[in-house]
Amino acid sequence: MKPIEIVFYVLTGITLLSAITVVTARNPIHSVLALIATFFCLSGHYILMNAQFLAAVNIIVYAGAIMVLFLFTIMFLNLRREDEESKTNLTKMAAVVVGGILMVTMLLVFRAVQLPAVNEGNFDARTGLVEQLGIMLYSDYLLPFELASVLLLVAMVGAVMLGKREAGDRHF
Repeated sequence: MKPIEIVFYVLTGITLLSAITVVTARNPIHSVLALIATFFCLSGHYILMNAQFLAAVNIIVYAGAIMVLFLFTIMFLNLRREDEESKTNLTKMAAVVVGGILMVTMLLVFRAVQLPAVNEGNFDARTGLVEQLGIMLYSDYLLPFELASVLLLVAMVGAVMLGKREAGDRHF
């Protein structure tokens, strides 16, 4: 087995364990810390796929900003587990059944899909770099990129207008 494959399997194992910990942890802070570990492992997968820009953005945006926001919100709300037995057995059984159905569906889909053959001769080491991403974004995907920027601009203007209207209503 190649060293890259070993790193891939180790990262996959850590990713799966930390993702399971996110869902099963009783303490919300432990859950958020496991989610941060999951994001770092996913960034490792991005690096293995030669997508360094995505790895950096994943760490900066998700592991950095969003997880800090989650931690701040959890600490601000001061969540306490007073009624731990609020979940009934029916709710737990429904969760197990839905999770099982999703797992079986996922396995059936993976068995039905034919993966394309990999041609190592066509490998380009510059694929995941920012330069290549910029060239593709501003040439092939220029219209969707511009439409997304206009959509974000409209959303910001709408949020400002709604905020002004609500602030104006309070004074009268």
